[in-house]
Amino acid sequence: MIKKDYYEILGVKKTAADEEIKKNYRKIAMQCHPDRNPGDKQAEERFKEAAEAYEVLSDPQKREIYDHYGHEGLSSTGFRGFSGFEDIFSHFGDIFEDIFGFSSSRGRSRSFVRAGADLRYDLNISFMDAAFGLSKTIEIKKLATCSKCEGSGCSPGTQPETCRTCQGRGQVIQSSGFFTISSTCPQCGGHGKLIRKPCHNCQGTGKETVKKNVQLKIPAGVETGSRLRLRGEGESGEHGGPNGDLYVFVHVEEHEIFKRSGDDIICRVPISFVQAALGATIEVPTLQDKEKIKIPKGTQTGKTFRLKGKGVPHVRGYGRGDQIIEIFVRTPVNLSKKEEDILREFEKLNTTAN
Repeated sequence: MIKKDYYEILGVKKTAADEEIKKNYRKIAMQCHPDRNPGDKQAEERFKEAAEAYEVLSDPQKREIYDHYGHEGLSSTGFRGFSGFEDIFSHFGDIFEDIFGFSSSRGRSRSFVRAGADLRYDLNISFMDAAFGLSKTIEIKKLATCSKCEGSGCSPGTQPETCRTCQGRGQVIQSSGFFTISSTCPQCGGHGKLIRKPCHNCQGTGKETVKKNVQLKIPAGVETGSRLRLRGEGESGEHGGPNGDLYVFVHVEEHEIFKRSGDDIICRVPISFVQAALGATIEVPTLQDKEKIKIPKGTQTGKTFRLKGKGVPHVRGYGRGDQIIEIFVRTPVNLSKKEEDILREFEKLNTTAN
């Protein structure tokens, strides 16, 4: 199914400012909120589309990728939209609170539903792996749903009890004249439930620290500072909320021969002063093999030659950069007497000619 244009969904132009994008999203969210349109599938679908569009266009990095590469570009970063209403409410609870005074009827019954924490992993890779990409398995530690109590926080065979103070609402209401004040229940802390017998494995938190192997696919062309996002590989959410994300920050090791400038590769190659003066055909290293280049007569230090398509693959497109060969003329050392005599004779001839 062809996905709709995000700008079209929110009814804004591509040049729209952040405030206009947020304003239009608020308007659509108010009109199509599922609590205001019970059983209306079209309203629900538009509500989900608008949330996904706002998630992309309100994020500068996602918006830039979408503007340049469309939906396919976002998919390559791991973006998959939202898994359901709870996912949307947990991401944009502040906006719904601005509109309705609370997140939603779903949000009130689960006032502590929230996404899990994001995680960071710093990955060192070689220069060649950065140039051509690789698949790699990494091990991370994170908080996950407790395997014994399945996140309930209760000892096996027991269940949380409904808080009698707030009757499970998580809020207590006090009236004073014309005013009604709602506040977090002091007994259950807003959860609406009380755990009498906490799980021994997680001490009632509903989470435990686990190790997990995560498969990474590093695209060709990454460089130091590149960031990969693995959606849902962060810590588990609170009370049914979605998992956080895992961000992998790439650090590329230096190479003994090659330097990088954008997608171009720079390689300094020495030649003898005889080759520089008379010209020669030399073999130079590239990322994958060796190439022969012709050095013209009279070549000076600093002269550059360009090998098309021998650089680094473009990380967000097709094709590759170039390789730039920078020549420097090597001065001979430890000359024999005969070599010195020849050079002196050359100098005399050169002086006479000039």
